[in-house]
Amino acid sequence: MTVTPQASLFTGLKVLDLASFIAGPAATTILSDFGADVIKVEPPGLGDPYRYFYMTPPNPACESNYAWQLTNRNKRSIALDLKSPAARHVLHRLVKWADVLVTNFPPKVRKALGLTYEELAPLNDRLIYADITGYGLEGPEADKPGFDITAYWARTGLMEVTHDADSPPTLPIPGIGDHATAVTLYSAIVTGLYRRTLTGKGGHVTTSLIAEGAWAAAAWIEGALHGAKFVEQHDRKRPANALLNPYRSSDNRWLLLMAAQEKDWPGLVQAMSLPQLLDDPRFATKQLRVRHAADLVALLDTVFASQPLKHWRDVFDQGRVIFSVVQTFDEIVSDPQMIANAILVPLEEPHGEASHTVNSPMRLVDVPKVTPRLAPELGQHSIEVLQELAFSAVEIAELKSSGAVAARS
Repeated sequence: MTVTPQASLFTGLKVLDLASFIAGPAATTILSDFGADVIKVEPPGLGDPYRYFYMTPPNPACESNYAWQLTNRNKRSIALDLKSPAARHVLHRLVKWADVLVTNFPPKVRKALGLTYEELAPLNDRLIYADITGYGLEGPEADKPGFDITAYWARTGLMEVTHDADSPPTLPIPGIGDHATAVTLYSAIVTGLYRRTLTGKGGHVTTSLIAEGAWAAAAWIEGALHGAKFVEQHDRKRPANALLNPYRSSDNRWLLLMAAQEKDWPGLVQAMSLPQLLDDPRFATKQLRVRHAADLVALLDTVFASQPLKHWRDVFDQGRVIFSVVQTFDEIVSDPQMIANAILVPLEEPHGEASHTVNSPMRLVDVPKVTPRLAPELGQHSIEVLQELAFSAVEIAELKSSGAVAARS
């Protein structure tokens, strides 16, 4: 395939997005970034509930629908009532049109709507049917509603270990588990497409939020499987290792110190102008530094609090000490490293105040992605899609009058 500036690897790939909220739609967004034609099916009326998610606290307040733009850029929208018998014919034509179908309906709902793999696969034997669930397709919780914060974050232990010992569990940024799971679903889709090139046949691929959360926490879950003895919950003032710990500067900024290897110790004390620590018997070896971690934290807290962040950034960079600044979002959106590596990329046209968006994380060095376009309005492409599916003007009018299809006026 010859790649042009507005084409990419998946240009010509047809994707039917029957998913809502984040994980499933984010997977089709990645396909769209590489040029796939994605048709998003939404119910008439309000559409995908995620259209209004940005209005819900504690999300950052904004007049621009940034959440919808991030997860549904580049797509076309058809407003189709899947509960209407008249919509079944449209659905079947869409399935015959598609290379990939993505859904996140629970198994019982899929069955009620005629959206199971077993019902749709006979219509298109090359279809890659990709589904995502909260808790998997089997077992007593298969139909239980699952969100990233419950199935991914809380259920798998991630929430248990990502807070300090003296504080309760806290809420993460919405979509952490969803966006991670979207990448896995994308990978499953691409694997299915590769198998199709070998066999000529489509197939059913699946993942779940709970599986993704278990994979994210796998290092410690695997330890539990082997009967490992776990240390106590992290306590910043009494950590297992004082050199793998957050510290606060004089201007009230946090940085994460990661100088935990034996070879890091001399460079750290030199960068911090603390040569006397090399002769302190409490800190003479790695084992002793662990034993006296609370003493070392108390000492380092005082030193870190004596200088602003810029000072520590400069001396640590010069001394090649491993650390990271705990960045604010105002800093992140202008991070030159993210811009240089196309993690933040320009939009085709501004969306509210935004000129850039967050790119999907996969990159083929010699294959450009399409320039991110604005996410669709509800039903913006209903008529266009029906015409492409060879519905006549009379049929389109009947679908609209029955309420099976809605179009933006």
